[in-house]
Amino acid sequence: MRGRAMILSAVAIAFSAVAAGAETRSAAVFDFELVDTSGGDPLKAQDAEHQSRVAQTSERLRTRLTESGRYRVVDIAPVTKEAHASNLQACGGCDVTLADRVGADLSVTGTVYKVSNLILNMMIFVRDAKTGGNVAVMQADMRGDTDESWLRAVDWLVRNRLLAAETAR
Repeated sequence: MRGRAMILSAVAIAFSAVAAGAETRSAAVFDFELVDTSGGDPLKAQDAEHQSRVAQTSERLRTRLTESGRYRVVDIAPVTKEAHASNLQACGGCDVTLADRVGADLSVTGTVYKVSNLILNMMIFVRDAKTGGNVAVMQADMRGDTDESWLRAVDWLVRNRLLAAETAR
């Protein structure tokens, strides 16, 4: 009887490991987009400070998703030029098409809305690369237009919204 229980426990552990591996999904994580309405012209080119902030925050998102073990971030280099030439939030699903082209299960995009130097909002969208359907949408308000506030916001969204929502399922 005891031997049977040990075998059943080992089988259960093996199935759990397989199920956990099956939950790992590939994700095309695109760079954040900044919509700056604080100066009156949201379409003006980003200054070097904000270009750096967007790059840091995008890389932090990729790192946090990889560290979670739930996502395998795919290389988006083959479609980066097209992604940067588009507004991924208003292109009619081009992010999903680009994610599918690089073999990802998911498209992950993000936007930071800068209302002023004090008031900003960060949003992250996760879409299924086959259907285009939303998998997750999350947002956080942040105070202060600094590297620290942007990185803290993305960390908070991943930890308390994206990964927490998956744990609750």
